[in-house]
Amino acid sequence: MSLLSYVTKGAGLPVVFLHGFCEDKSIWEDFTEPVLAHATTICIDLPNFGQSPAMPQATIEKMAEAVIELLDFLGVEKCILVGHSLGGYVGLAVAEFYPDRLLGFVMFHSTAFEDSPERKEGRNKAMNNINQNGVEPFVRALIPSLFSPNQIESKHIKLAISMLVENAKKLPAENLIYTLEAMRNRKERIEILKQANFSILFLIGKDDAAVPLEASIAQCYLAKNSIVHILAQVGHMGMIEAPKEFAKTMIAFINYCK
Repeated sequence: MSLLSYVTKGAGLPVVFLHGFCEDKSIWEDFTEPVLAHATTICIDLPNFGQSPAMPQATIEKMAEAVIELLDFLGVEKCILVGHSLGGYVGLAVAEFYPDRLLGFVMFHSTAFEDSPERKEGRNKAMNNINQNGVEPFVRALIPSLFSPNQIESKHIKLAISMLVENAKKLPAENLIYTLEAMRNRKERIEILKQANFSILFLIGKDDAAVPLEASIAQCYLAKNSIVHILAQVGHMGMIEAPKEFAKTMIAFINYCK
């Protein structure tokens, strides 16, 4: 497979940003600017998204391998990895197979638990929905549900939802289905949290419906060196819902890992 698409800026300690489902590297554009004074940012399009190639029969492990191939190409031996949702699943696979490459890991609205039977069935229904009705109706329903009800009516959030939908509706249906299958079939990686010799920051949205607060809290105590930050009135999109707090927390973690 060809190398993944990426954008890199700044100088210093590399911080790699992996986006979530139905997103691409552009999700980080406005929110990584404050980080540039402290680190090099590397924002990557995961397989099946943005300008990266499609990955039929995708697995989380194959996605992790593609990320490592890019980091090898860039000469990045060690980094802090930030994984949002799907990006967190991929980051955990990187942590399993290449733990020495990580100086720190940010679990950002993500989980090391595998999908519950109900969640797996939800993935199946989503795939059927996309097959029957196309991408646009699916993303128009999905994306607003990722935000906190406490912010959903604000102009800022409405504009963000509109932009996210416009980008996501252009995605090929088969790419979404490949990725939904990968997420549905991923294994639990709780042991990876327990074994980690690097610091892990858990960034949690108090109003996150996709990764509920209770499920997030259940994994936080497992790591040897964990830092927990709960974002109030935030759902699944903390970089948009609380950008200043996100940046401040990220900078503090980068300096801690240094």
